[in-house]
Amino acid sequence: MGIEEMVRDADSIGISGHIRPDGDCVGASMAMYLYLKKVFPEKRIEIFLEKPSEVFGCIRDIGSIRTEYKAEEVTEELGSFDVFIAMDAPGDRLGEAQKLYEGAAKRINIDHHISNKGSGDTNCIDPGASSTSELVYGLLDQEKLDEEIAKAIYIGIIHDTGVFQYSNTSPRTMAVAGKLMAFGFNFSEIVEKTFYEKTYVQGLLLGRAMLESILFMDGRCIVSGIEKKTLDFYHADSGDLEGIVSHLNRTKGVECAIFMYQTGVLEYKVSLRSKGKVDVAAIAMYFGGGGHVRAAGCTMNGTFHDVANNLSLHIERQLKQAQEIG
Repeated sequence: MGIEEMVRDADSIGISGHIRPDGDCVGASMAMYLYLKKVFPEKRIEIFLEKPSEVFGCIRDIGSIRTEYKAEEVTEELGSFDVFIAMDAPGDRLGEAQKLYEGAAKRINIDHHISNKGSGDTNCIDPGASSTSELVYGLLDQEKLDEEIAKAIYIGIIHDTGVFQYSNTSPRTMAVAGKLMAFGFNFSEIVEKTFYEKTYVQGLLLGRAMLESILFMDGRCIVSGIEKKTLDFYHADSGDLEGIVSHLNRTKGVECAIFMYQTGVLEYKVSLRSKGKVDVAAIAMYFGGGGHVRAAGCTMNGTFHDVANNLSLHIERQLKQAQEIG
């Protein structure tokens, strides 16, 4: 069943994605928004996200995203939604929009994370997909796509596949990407501007993270972190830390990388990456997070060393098991 059938009877549709939206979340959410606005111009369609990174300014109508709002005020202004779509996460990871999702007459959950068991009345969950954006492509009528919708989907795919480098890239992913590129947008510029290009401050933070990183477990694991005071010093936010964990994971001999940044007193947002021997999704789920086998995350409490030590117990156990099997 395509998305048109799922929402045809609705007069009002809400769309949201997870807190701290990454490229896949932004691309998938905006592609869905643009498509529904095009196909159903008579319906009231609203999109809610935390403010996306400025690099996604090339997506048409990204200014339509409501970034500052209170769920109660939205409900008072617009009423409850007939349909609300949670993108790239279960409903309990939508932040303020969770209340709008839970108050909707019908909830649709679209995601590709293996940790998501489905939180909607209708669930489109496929852990085999490279990204939620790839899933969105399959839910849309390809005959009704245009260059701007295709560009948003493409942005989501390249960000969750590391520009087709990660193991979640499949032959279908490449086929979909090829069909999207045929719409004629400047795909090479999009890759450069949204994925590779970094600001001077982002370069400084990456340098600090690498300089202060620690190799342990005989060089098979690497960990680094950024304190809140450092982010404040550079007038930076979490968006300026994109890509650091992947850079750590490229270190020769490393099987698992940990990067964390402080979000509060004794609280850290943790990102995990693996080259295959460690199932980081299982570790993240143990600590209340989720993700994929090779890329996952969670929020943990304690000091930097507390968090690193707690994670390393699980990583070391999996590496030992892999060694015994191998």
